[in-house]
Amino acid sequence: MTTLLLVRHGLTDLTGPVLAGRTPGVHLSEAGRAQAAALAGRVAGVRLDAIVSSPLERCRETAQAVAQGRGLDVQVDDRLIECGYGEWTGRPLKELAKDPLWQVVQAHPSAAAFPDGESLADMQHRAVAAIRAWNRTLGSKGVYLACSHGDVIKAIVADALGLHLDQFQRITADPAAVTVIRYAPLRPFVLRLNDMGELRLPEDSEEKDGGENLTGSDAAVGGGSGTT
Repeated sequence: MTTLLLVRHGLTDLTGPVLAGRTPGVHLSEAGRAQAAALAGRVAGVRLDAIVSSPLERCRETAQAVAQGRGLDVQVDDRLIECGYGEWTGRPLKELAKDPLWQVVQAHPSAAAFPDGESLADMQHRAVAAIRAWNRTLGSKGVYLACSHGDVIKAIVADALGLHLDQFQRITADPAAVTVIRYAPLRPFVLRLNDMGELRLPEDSEEKDGGENLTGSDAAVGGGSGTT
């Protein structure tokens, strides 16, 4: 089962008041650099076979903090880039909240397409395709970290949970938080969601639950024994 650590970039000076989107030259703030360093410590005990990033600076800087000392290069995947917000890019969120499209984004995101930009449905399609491609490349024992953006992460998580894109606004992806998804042959399992603590992955073992996981994708009836 391939294991994905899905990470949102650390804070920037635009995070919160402005929709930065694909604006070039948006780097981590001092607080964001501290978050990235802390993230590296939180996942220090996890073996990583690859570190992948959106091409935008704030993600590459966050991913590089994790890569430091691991002997891994950060591999850029353009499919993990922020949603193309088009004319919304760089505008204050307070202003955008008055646009009629805002309510579509909130309540019916599968129908939302940004002017001169990308639709949320298209964003989800290319982001999930990227993750599935990395899963195939790294194989069933692979463990990797992918650093991306809030809406992209929420869309990937919605797919893993089998949720329609219209439910993805119920998912939270905070700066420098980690979501862990294990991709089994028949279904994904979300092991951690928006986690800010030290990470230790559960062992991938059929024997752990008595050997009844015959397909490698079976859920433990009753909840299982958890991480030991």
